[in-house]
Parts: sequence; structure tokens; C-alpha cells
Amino acid sequence: MKRLYLIVPALLAIGASGARAQDVRYNFAKDAKFSDYKTYKWVDVIKGSDQVNPIINNQIKAALEAELATKGLTKTDSDDADLYIGYQTAVGTEKQFNSYSTGWGYGPGWGGGWYGYRGYGGMSSTTTSGSISTIYIGQLVLDMYEVPKKDLVWRGVASKTLDPKAKPEKQEKNIKKAVAKLLKNYPPKQK
Repeated sequence: MKRLYLIVPALLAIGASGARAQDVRYNFAKDAKFSDYKTYKWVDVIKGSDQVNPIINNQIKAALEAELATKGLTKTDSDDADLYIGYQTAVGTEKQFNSYSTGWGYGPGWGGGWYGYRGYGGMSSTTTSGSISTIYIGQLVLDMYEVPKKDLVWRGVASKTLDPKAKPEKQEKNIKKAVAKLLKNYPPKQK
């Protein structure tokens, strides 16, 4: 019985960590020549989208700039950059219901059972516990536009990245991890 008390919290911890895993998706223009892109300039993508505070903004930009540098892209303030790059954020919430049971419940019995019939009537106590929690779904969306045509050539979305209730160290760690995952397949492999 003591093992059960140790196993249940461990399984819940494993399940909870899987529920918070970052999800990353991306898409790109098949005709874009990513090997030609060498420089980028920051731009505002959509005015009026969820704005993060200046500290988070700086952390996002620093993480993106570091990762883009490893991809061979150089930041510039010139309007004739190869790419205009901008990001946007969205922080929303969803409810999650967690439940688990302990004990064995109803089932075949041992011994005489009810009215002397053997094999029926076994019962034991069971407890079901549940809780509802709020999960913040913080998305980071990165857009890359080809400058001459101003066409979107690459978009990546990392969800469960921004959590306004997380500690500062955890927030920065999540941002860096999400940006690395987000740009892992940039430039995309083209046929």
C-alpha cells in the first residue's frame, strides 16, 4: 500500500510535465530561396496584438538574434535587408481537469459473498480526487518576409512558451528553449 502512495504522485508528475510540453509548427513558401537571405531587420508584425513587457520583449529578441546568427543571418537596421522579421505573442488560458483514483473498487469477492454464493460481492474502499487548474497557453509567432515583394516566406509558432505567472528564470529558459525548437528546421530543406 505504501508503494501505491509513492507511485500515484510520480505518475501525476510525469503526466503534468507532458501536458506542458512546447508544441512547435512551421510553414514556408516553397519558391523562396532561403540560401540568398543573409540579413534581416526587425519590424512590427501586427500592432494591437498581445504585448509583452519590455523585459520579455528583450529576452525574446535576444534569443531570436542568437539563434538567427547560428543560421547565418545578420541583423541590420537598413531597409534593404533581405528579410523583415517580426514576432507576435498571445497569452490565453484553458482549464484542465485532473483526476485519479486510489483503491480497488467493486469486483469478485473472496469467500462466501452475499447469501452464501461464492465468488461475488467483494468490495473495498475507493477514493477519486480531482482538481481544476488554469494553464496559460503562451504562443510565440515568428514571421519572415522577403523584402522586395513583402511576401511571407516563413512562419513558425511555438505554443506554451510564455507564462506570465512563471518565475523570471523559468520564463527566460522557456523562451530560449522555444526559440531553439522553433528555428531548428530553418532554413527548411527544399527538394
